[in-house]
Amino acid sequence: MYKPFRVPIIRAFPDIQLGEPRISLLVIFLIRILGRLYLFLYYGIARILLNKGDHHLLNAFQRALAGKSRLIIAFRHPNGGEPQMLSWFFLFKLRALAAARGVRFARWPHTVCVYSYEVVRWGGGVAKFVMPNVGAMPVHHSKMDSRGMARIYQAIIDGPYPLALAPEGQVSYTVDTIHRLEPGVVRIGFTAAERLAAKSPDVPLEVLPLSIHFRFGSWGSITVEMLLRKIEKFAGLSGPGRKKLPLTERVAQCRDHFLGVNEERYKIPHDPSLPFSARIEQIMTAALETAERMLGVQGHEDFFYRMHRIRQLCWDRIYLPGVESLEGMSPIERSVKDLQASEAWLIARHQELIDFCWYFRSSGMDESSAFHTKVEYIQNLWDFANRSMGGSYGDRVSIFPRRVIIHTAPVINLTERLPAYRANRKEAIATAMADLRQAYQDCIDLEATLEGPPRG
Repeated sequence: MYKPFRVPIIRAFPDIQLGEPRISLLVIFLIRILGRLYLFLYYGIARILLNKGDHHLLNAFQRALAGKSRLIIAFRHPNGGEPQMLSWFFLFKLRALAAARGVRFARWPHTVCVYSYEVVRWGGGVAKFVMPNVGAMPVHHSKMDSRGMARIYQAIIDGPYPLALAPEGQVSYTVDTIHRLEPGVVRIGFTAAERLAAKSPDVPLEVLPLSIHFRFGSWGSITVEMLLRKIEKFAGLSGPGRKKLPLTERVAQCRDHFLGVNEERYKIPHDPSLPFSARIEQIMTAALETAERMLGVQGHEDFFYRMHRIRQLCWDRIYLPGVESLEGMSPIERSVKDLQASEAWLIARHQELIDFCWYFRSSGMDESSAFHTKVEYIQNLWDFANRSMGGSYGDRVSIFPRRVIIHTAPVINLTERLPAYRANRKEAIATAMADLRQAYQDCIDLEATLEGPPRG
């Protein structure tokens, strides 16, 4: 059964060259034909529904598309595929839903997404082709990118469509828990609001909090059981009597086995008396120090700075920044670059584990947990196994089929807050971030209390 879980990178590549973002009608047409099938096959999305708060979304779009406001859609990113799903939904479903509620748009609804250059690095040729042709804008996540930021500000201030980005910064792996929000969305918003106020004083800049939730039917029970059996097989715990054990015991045994494997890998003393969060934090620390030692970089007090620096350094050794071709290199120079790329891929295996474990350490489930929580935890348990074997986000497993329920909260008007921002930037940003977090939490609480099927 054993085989390398992921094919290692053994060659360096020239830097990825992307065209300037634009809207290609051909690509939009292809997405219309293939997008629904893609969302189901890759992310298990059977339906996308609007629930309570849909008037916040519709009215915000109506103002923005009419040029009466500028809009940043701040969407949660709990599972992966949210940008693709939202782009498809806004393009091909939102207009009809709005018309059914008596809302008319001045132009066809669309959004331009902000994404990290890493997406086209691991996403391959399809991502490289599609992303620029739907107006999506790349930006480096952990190093200065004046060109990328200039595009973003221009899109906000002058562009005809709302801008969409994820304040969580990346996949966060949990729907009902808000682990961390990056302040970039608010900082960008305030800067754009100042520039917009100087150019068009009557046009406010609004931030729309958008929360995404997943629910599963009876088929979800079948597919999640299949995934759990796969996890047990990888843990060496499969057997005819496993299904008779309580679900929590099956999950706990697999999780503890994966913990032990990682503790042995990083030479951490095995201490089952420690809580799960403490054991996984020891693994994260050891993996972080290992990756930094292999890269030859010094530690830093901020955990996320260290993790993102490792990721960026690894990618920069695989895709060489500023290098358009490797043809002019001597054989020995090329061989050295290939070796460095291979080493970087191996170092990145530690980073992928660190990245996932930070979110997984504070999650949990028990027999009384909601079914979608159990599904999510078993998905994440597979990710724990996957990252331990050298995998990455690309190996994440989706449970079929799933309903996606979209909630939105009232917009946060940053133009109205400019006086407070000018008086004390740090405090204004912190207040806006707290309001954004609370808006997400309100959506989570609302979804938990709703009864009956969503509207759509």
